[in-house]
Amino acid sequence: MEFSHKRTVQITSYLLLALAITQALYTILYVAEVNVPRQLLWGLEGFLFTILTAFAGAAMVQAKSYQVGWAAIAFSAVLNVVQVSIGLTMFGPFREAAGQLELLGPLAGSVVALSFMLYNAAKLLLGFAALIFGIAKLHAGAKALGGLTAVVGVVAIFANVILVVFGRDAFLPPVIAGGSGVFATLLLALCLTNVARED
Repeated sequence: MEFSHKRTVQITSYLLLALAITQALYTILYVAEVNVPRQLLWGLEGFLFTILTAFAGAAMVQAKSYQVGWAAIAFSAVLNVVQVSIGLTMFGPFREAAGQLELLGPLAGSVVALSFMLYNAAKLLLGFAALIFGIAKLHAGAKALGGLTAVVGVVAIFANVILVVFGRDAFLPPVIAGGSGVFATLLLALCLTNVARED
């Protein structure tokens, strides 16, 4: 099965849009203290990130420009596959083991910390991609979408750098890093959708 560059970009943008929606939904449910169907949502995200790896990687090698932006999207997807996998397969057993043996508490905490380190690194890369493609849209004449995407990308980069460098106990609330990353993902998806249409 052959995919043109236009079709690859289009599918990548739809995958990013779907992921922004699932992550926003998870956040809303979590904040509202509704019972979150983690297996379903995280499992769906794991599937979407896996497919995104293939399409963003294909776009990276097909593209004549902005390869660094495509690489940022592809490798953010790889990091997210690992992060979601840790959450789905290790959070439960480690939490249960720590409940039975208190000495395992720090080990369980380190698994959660690793997962969030990967999460923030992936959001950093998506912010970087948003900055790259936002500037591209800005130069192409889409000043509102391009400018907003680039600015949110910069916010996502710096917010997630702080948590990668200083950890989850940093002075910046994790919701700012995660929220800016999700917003950057949404705007990035819109930029790429427009790129596909223009092509």
